[in-house]
Amino acid sequence: MSRRRIFALILLVATLPFVPLVVRAQQPSGEAKPQSPSPPQSTAPNQQPAQQSNQTFTREVTLVDVLFTVLNRRNKLVPDLDKVDFKVLDEGKPQEIRFFSKQTDLPLRIGILMDTSNSIRDRLKFEQDASVNFLFSVLRRNKDEAFVMTFDDEPQIIQAFTSDTGALRDEITRTRAGGGTAIYDAIYEACIKQLNHPPRPPGDQPDVVRRVMILISDGEDNLSTHTRSEAIEMAQRTSVVIYTISTSTQWVSLSETNPNKTSDRKYHLTEGDKILQDLAEETGGRAFFPYHVDDLDQSFQDIGDELRNQYSIAYLPANYVLDGRYHKIRIEVPEHKGYQVRARRGYFARANRETPSQPAPGPSGSSSNP
Repeated sequence: MSRRRIFALILLVATLPFVPLVVRAQQPSGEAKPQSPSPPQSTAPNQQPAQQSNQTFTREVTLVDVLFTVLNRRNKLVPDLDKVDFKVLDEGKPQEIRFFSKQTDLPLRIGILMDTSNSIRDRLKFEQDASVNFLFSVLRRNKDEAFVMTFDDEPQIIQAFTSDTGALRDEITRTRAGGGTAIYDAIYEACIKQLNHPPRPPGDQPDVVRRVMILISDGEDNLSTHTRSEAIEMAQRTSVVIYTISTSTQWVSLSETNPNKTSDRKYHLTEGDKILQDLAEETGGRAFFPYHVDDLDQSFQDIGDELRNQYSIAYLPANYVLDGRYHKIRIEVPEHKGYQVRARRGYFARANRETPSQPAPGPSGSSSNP
């Protein structure tokens, strides 16, 4: 036998043990592959291999994530705290913080919601000026984006997401008043159709923008099909922070001269004002009660700074049950007396629901990827 044939025979024998693996990898299969490999099992000539199950096992993710800001006694931002500085309470019970991060300078995705009903007709110019001033104070071209929605009998998008403040201003100044007031429907629709899937910076991970709503209204809803609690829940589920600006000028104190208090100088809130305050506080935002647009200038800048200097905490609630109950959240800074935390007040313990465009996050704004 020649050397060449001997070498070929040795090479063939050496490759034989790897043949079954190659064949198995090339066999077509309509079934999903098992997630972990299992050792090969021998079968008798006439015996069929065990049929693989098509069952899919799912596990409800109950991770609750909360975005928040911390202010000192002078209402100045505190951006240099760490995980060990915070304590999270869910229904009064301490929770283990699983994830913690500082989120600074994130792109903003802002929804401007303007009340154009008959009830604010004499304050429409105020709404227009306040909206435009906010956008020019906060929006950074080619980084932040905003859309404008008006609402009277029903919500309507008059300018889609854009970073062009000029285009936003032009649409805002064209608004006209008339009709009823559907505040809760506007909040619900803005969250589920716009802020639930905002434009994302190219190349970034899915959840790298801050979602914000600026609601300008007198707070008096008379036409919504959705309730206030439904609107708040949808904002919480989509991680939207609501800032409200009241257009009501009743019971305004004009004697306040301290520039730090002029944006909140009402000494008596109307029922509509209380609703606006509730919408803001439940979602981690702030309510403003100005008399003049000039009262808001510094406040707008503060909002922009606040949204770009936030903390994020995520935890798995102990003994979590999908019972539909509202769970109160409290974040404390035990070692720093006088510090105040601005965050949403809670979440609804409900299973995930789907939106028309994509699945909603977990329980009331929670997510498996904080």
